[in-house]
Amino acid sequence: MEIDADVIPDDWDLKKLGEIADVSSGGSAPQGDKFFDGENPFIRVQHIEQASDSINRYDLITDEAVKELKLKKYQSGTIVFPKSGASIYLEKRAVLPMDAYIVSHLCAVKSVKEDVDQNFLFYSLKQIPFSKGKADGYPTLNLSEVKRAIILLPPIEEQRKIVCILSQIKKASAEQEQIITKVKELKQSLMHRLFTRGLRDEKLRETEIGSLPESWKVFKLGEVATLQRGNDLPRYEFKNGDIPVIGSNGCIGYHNQKIMDGPGVVTGRSGSIGKISYVPGPYWPHNTALYVKNFHGNHPLFIFYLMHRLDFNKYKTGVSVPTLNRNFIHGEIVPVPDLQEQIDIAETLSRTDKKIEQAEGQRGTLSNLFKTMLQLLMTGQVRVKDVDFDGVDAPIILLTSTK
Repeated sequence: MEIDADVIPDDWDLKKLGEIADVSSGGSAPQGDKFFDGENPFIRVQHIEQASDSINRYDLITDEAVKELKLKKYQSGTIVFPKSGASIYLEKRAVLPMDAYIVSHLCAVKSVKEDVDQNFLFYSLKQIPFSKGKADGYPTLNLSEVKRAIILLPPIEEQRKIVCILSQIKKASAEQEQIITKVKELKQSLMHRLFTRGLRDEKLRETEIGSLPESWKVFKLGEVATLQRGNDLPRYEFKNGDIPVIGSNGCIGYHNQKIMDGPGVVTGRSGSIGKISYVPGPYWPHNTALYVKNFHGNHPLFIFYLMHRLDFNKYKTGVSVPTLNRNFIHGEIVPVPDLQEQIDIAETLSRTDKKIEQAEGQRGTLSNLFKTMLQLLMTGQVRVKDVDFDGVDAPIILLTSTK
């Protein structure tokens, strides 16, 4: 965060982190089975979830490990972030959810001033890119340079109001994440139900791949969706056209020519093996992918969902560079209803996907809002010192009274 002294509010202070907080680092990581399966939480760098700024998992170490390694216990609420190794570049930040011990690769920050809110300090540290200027290789943050970091400090009451606003936005984002997770779980259950029971409550019959509705048939995949390797297209030929180039990981560029009219179904052949893309219009299938060249009269969107039921790991060949063998996939036995039920199943699953897309869009909106408000609030460009939050949703106030 770049600080322009000329625009800092008059009632805000500039302080070095070391003047307002205790800054330290953790201890040695226990090694050996005898130090584990205890009752003491031990936090490592990989335990910090970057997307949510949270710690949801940890090791449990014994009292013997604490004593032998002379580990220091850090209080719940202490801010932690990486201080050595490539993880510095990720700029992870989190707050300890409980009293815990931490690894030496983590820096710990705890406010020591009554007029410095610990949660405000957390959001301040999210604004400071400690990795900036660090050379490639194995970067290290010295505690002395962490202590020199400049913190902008508004009066304590304004700190708390800023924390209230940012925390409410993060809470809303976390709720959207929960919605996405639940709808995705619902979709998986729904897919299993639809591809084994159908939509018409038919009697079931036993087949070589299990129970299926009586009217359904079983085919080899190659008989309902013939796959073809995509065409080579060097990246320098990606032009500013409007035809998507679909590779192993989805759209990888655009071109001014098409190979297939669409709708189409494409899956990764090398690289992101098994990732499946549905393309509603014309496209260029890249040679890192396999595309459905012939649907044999079946509904493309149904085939798209049907292919999600396949275990592509069974069809990998090669070791150093695994690839997907289409000839093996073509032999997979799959369940197929009549065309109308294919359409109905595809539409049912598509509605579920739209709900997921809407929730993901809302999550993205909240993420962008958080980043914007973090910058504006933490630099004093938006002031909330005179806003009364009692009984009112903080983010709503912010968006209607940002003076």
